[in-house]
Formats: sequence, C-alpha cells, structure tokens
Amino acid sequence: MDLFEAASKAEALAKAPLAVRMRPRSLDEFVGQERVVGPGTLLRQMILSDRLVSLILYGPPGTGKTTLARLIADSTRSHFEQLNAVTSGVTEIRKVIQEAKDRRALYGKRSIVFIDEIHRFNKSQQDALLPAVEDGTITLIGATTENPYFEVNAPLLSRARVVRFEPLEDHEIARLVRRALTDRERGLGAWELTIETEAEEHLVRTANGDARVALNNLELAALGAKDREDRTITLALAEEATARKFLRYDKSGDNHYDVISAFIKSMRGSDPDATLYWLARMLESGEDPRFIARRILIHASEDVGNADPQALVVAAAAATALEWVGLPEAELALAQAALYIATAPKSNATYKALAAAKEAVRAQGGGEVPRHLRDASYRGASELGHGVGYLYPHDYPGGYVPQQYLPDGVGPVSFYHPVDRGYERVIRDRLQALREGLGSQER
Repeated sequence: MDLFEAASKAEALAKAPLAVRMRPRSLDEFVGQERVVGPGTLLRQMILSDRLVSLILYGPPGTGKTTLARLIADSTRSHFEQLNAVTSGVTEIRKVIQEAKDRRALYGKRSIVFIDEIHRFNKSQQDALLPAVEDGTITLIGATTENPYFEVNAPLLSRARVVRFEPLEDHEIARLVRRALTDRERGLGAWELTIETEAEEHLVRTANGDARVALNNLELAALGAKDREDRTITLALAEEATARKFLRYDKSGDNHYDVISAFIKSMRGSDPDATLYWLARMLESGEDPRFIARRILIHASEDVGNADPQALVVAAAAATALEWVGLPEAELALAQAALYIATAPKSNATYKALAAAKEAVRAQGGGEVPRHLRDASYRGASELGHGVGYLYPHDYPGGYVPQQYLPDGVGPVSFYHPVDRGYERVIRDRLQALREGLGSQER
C-alpha cells in the first residue's frame, strides 16, 4: 500500500460510522465471546498460529462475526479474499477458486475466503465451494445469522467447524460504550463528553446484545451532546437516539423480581392481558429472554401440569425457537407460550405430588427396592431372586395388574391427587377406576 492509498483509507475510516471505526485491531481488543476466542481457546490458538480450519461463524447481528474475520485477515500470512453472498454468484466463486489454485501452485500460498451472509447462497453456489474446501484449495470462513444446520448444505457443513456466537452481555456492551467515549483516535474522546448513568443503561439495554446497535445509537446521542454547554449525553438524548423510552428496570434489584413475580402470578391467575403486559415490560426493558423462557417452562409444569400436558410442549418449543431464531422474532414464540399457560386449565397437583414424595423420602429414608422390581437382565439375577414374581402388566386385561411398587414400610400412600379440571379429570377418573379394581376390565 502506497502513501496515497494509506491516506485514502484513513480518510474513509474517519468518515465511517462509529461502529466501524471502533472495530478491534487485535484479539486483545475483541470484546465478548470469551468461550469462543478467549485466552486459551482452541480457535484463538489456531488464529495466532495461522493454522485455521474452515469455519462457519453463526450468531445474531453485532456479535463480532465479521470483526473476527477481519482480525484473521490482518493476522494471517495466507491470501485473504472476501465475498458477499448477496452480490456474488457462481462465476465469482469459480474465479476466486481458480486464483487460489494458481496462487498455491505458483507461490505455495494458502487462501482464506470469507463469505458474509453465506446462508443466502443457494445449493448450486454452495456446491461450487465444496471441492475447493475439500481438497484444501481454500479455507472457508462463512458468517451467518441463520441456523447453519438448516441453511448450509450438509456436505459443506461437515467440512467446517461451526462456531456459535452469543449476544453480548450488558457489561460487555457497556465496556464498548465507555471505550468509544474515551478513545481520542477512533472514537469520541476528542469531544470530551460525559454520559449520565441512566443514559448509559438505556443505550446498553436497548442494544439487546448487539454492539453495532449500541455504538450507532451512542454516536447519534453524542452528536446531540457535543454542542451542549455541559457536553453530557443525557437520558433524553439516549431516548431520542434509540427512539425508545427509558423503562426503569434493575436486573439485579427489587424491580426485576417484582416484575417477574407479576408476570408469573398473571399466568397463574389466567389473565392473558396482564401476562402480555408484563412480558412486554420485560422485553422492552432488555430482560434476558432466556430467563423469561425458563420461567415459562417452570410454570408450564408448576401451574398447569397435566391439566393440559401440551403446555409444557408449547413452552419447550418456545425456548427452542428462541435459541434458533433469537430476538426480535422469538418474542412471538414467548408470547404464544405465555398466553397458552395463562389461558390453560390450572393444576398444581404435579408440584404438590413431587413435594410430598420428596418429604416421604426425607422422612423415611431410602427403602430397599422390592425383589420383584429389581433388575433381572444380567446372568445370575434370578438366582438372587431379582425379578422373580414380577407381574408384567401387558399380560393382563386392560394392561393393569395390582402389585407392590413402593419399598416395604412406605405404602400404601397417595402423593398425586389430580384436580377436576382439564385433562387431569380424565387422569383422576382412570386412577380411581384402577384403585377400585376396575382397571383389569378395560380394553
């Protein structure tokens, strides 16, 4: 690069958005993804030793996928080529691969090809990459916000290592905001700004783990603050930059626990409107959606249980949807699950039954497993009396036969008492029939 090119590049960088200017220049400046590229990780060692394998970087926007690819480009001795799946076709792919073959044959130099938004490549485009990845002509680095197990061809996926990027934590976003405010070379340090605590919290919370969003919003707020006499980024400026009002919500304080308590009690109390309100309050305040999903899962069993067994299925599906698609799309799945629980018939019989069983275990200790229930699958078990006398229910009419299932000294006891609501009414009637000796008459 000559002096003219260097000057042009510096001028372009100076005019770039803050999020671009503040991209880390080394792995030591990289914030977040400690599990992936933190000290001592395998990927970090591969980058530092310049011995990369093909990678698929998968995660939400603004979590560092493209930034990591650029760091690799700056640190590798290999030729680095970048393509964008939106604008590149099979012709461009074949051209890059042929150049990589020539480079390896003539100069013995490896080639790394970075493809942003690789999920946008169709099957034929992905197939065009496969031979070159397989024979080592290129080392592929693909970045995607979509689940690669659905969007990337299996043969190509099997030849690459999938690296999962997570949304940045709030403290990591805050670190980036403070760094940008004080960096005089690339950031906003020359403006000598200060920021109100609530304004910083608002910028961090509304970023939802996306560093690019946080820095772009910070730059907008800073533009409004630099001409103020006190040069302070106020809460009002942060709200204007994010186009969202500040909602007081301390994730580690009373307000956090009060709001989640109201959400839980609204679901339990079968009030769908209040359930939606508190869910929206948490989402708008930047609550960790995984925390919300966990509470929904818990209360599917605690407050609905077998009155509607489908509640747990819906809650689990919502949690899975959150992992696959992330926010904001997964907000709908969380809302659907919360509404399902709020409107489902209620029963805490599962909760009470488990508590009673645990209390019995604590009070009476671990009794011996009855001999006829013990494992009889190994040689010599029958000589010990294991399994002897066991009655196989499927051999009896109705698939039921009374026999002892609890340890000596524990029964007879009844822990589970289904309620007269929803599907538990069916369970209750069946259990009653079995206990009255009618189960053997069922067909």
